[in-house]
Amino acid sequence: MTTSTAAQASSSVEPLDVVYLYSKLPAQDVERAQRFYEEKLGLRPYKNVHGHLYYEVGGVRFVIFPSKGQASGTADQLGFLVNDVEREVAKLGARGVAFEEFDGLTKDGIMDQGFMKAAWFKDSEGNLLSIAERVPIAPG
Repeated sequence: MTTSTAAQASSSVEPLDVVYLYSKLPAQDVERAQRFYEEKLGLRPYKNVHGHLYYEVGGVRFVIFPSKGQASGTADQLGFLVNDVEREVAKLGARGVAFEEFDGLTKDGIMDQGFMKAAWFKDSEGNLLSIAERVPIAPG
């Protein structure tokens, strides 16, 4: 099968009948995770069903669910778009959030590529989260 034939075949596949898309984050200790999200990020779940915490931020929902598995923490699993990364890093740092440092990429926890700034940190469960500004995925 040639590349163009493969592309044609994949474009003819009927897409999933998706009702809604959301993100999920594992937590070995849901109560600890809830404290982290409330005390560090100022977020409160809008509901708790069978130990699953439901959050809505910026019109997007995510779920923290109980899991015996461990987050890899090697790739960001949830990204927050903000107006000013430096301000948010300072605010979160004052609350005890530690930012990841990547050799040659970040300085004081912040990556600045000119067209985009970002910073990464782990939640209480080891999930890697990011904050970024000037990312083209933002609506509007």
